[in-house]
Amino acid sequence: MNSDPLRAAVAQPVPSTLAVNKVLKNTYALLALTLLFSAAAAALSMALNWPHPGLVLTLVGYFGLLFLTTRFRNSGWGLLFVFALTGFMGLTLGPIVSYYVNAVPNGHQLVMMAMGGTGIIFLGLSGYVLTTGKDFSFIAGLLFSGILVAFLAGLGAALFGIPALSLAVSAMFVLLMSGLILYQTSQIVHGGETNYIMATVTLFVAIFNLFTSLLHLLGIFGDE
Repeated sequence: MNSDPLRAAVAQPVPSTLAVNKVLKNTYALLALTLLFSAAAAALSMALNWPHPGLVLTLVGYFGLLFLTTRFRNSGWGLLFVFALTGFMGLTLGPIVSYYVNAVPNGHQLVMMAMGGTGIIFLGLSGYVLTTGKDFSFIAGLLFSGILVAFLAGLGAALFGIPALSLAVSAMFVLLMSGLILYQTSQIVHGGETNYIMATVTLFVAIFNLFTSLLHLLGIFGDE
């Protein structure tokens, strides 16, 4: 038992800081690997000219693998399922990117612009939280409700073929995914998220949706 209150007060935050730094380091390392793996899966589907699996199969595959990743997040199986999830998402992304590259004028430029914009937004928002240490936990409720509304609106736009609603959903997702990056990074910094697998999944999903939404918006504003 430590009899020096001052020493205890000074020493107490150290393990917490070390733990936060460990989660942060593991998260960014795993995030980089999953992004590379997903990009390789997307490139493979493009090279083999695989068709998009469709809305139903995409949703079943995504939520099924997300459930398994969450279920086994505290074991080695969690790493396997996080790569399965991100690889699957890469396979679904390949046909979308292939469409823009092959069927849309200036498609290569649009894809590169979407990639660049996604990278700038992610690095900028993450860097802001890491340098300021601001706590964004207060936006949790807004993010949850906003993502739910945008998801349902996106389903409606896809099922009923409403271009204007689809455009609005993409714009909403750009804002919501930016908020999700702020929130999740803040959770890691402040110790609210201690599982690097789940932190990685959240940031990956935010980056994935941010990229696809920006690509859609760029295509629309480019009259494509």
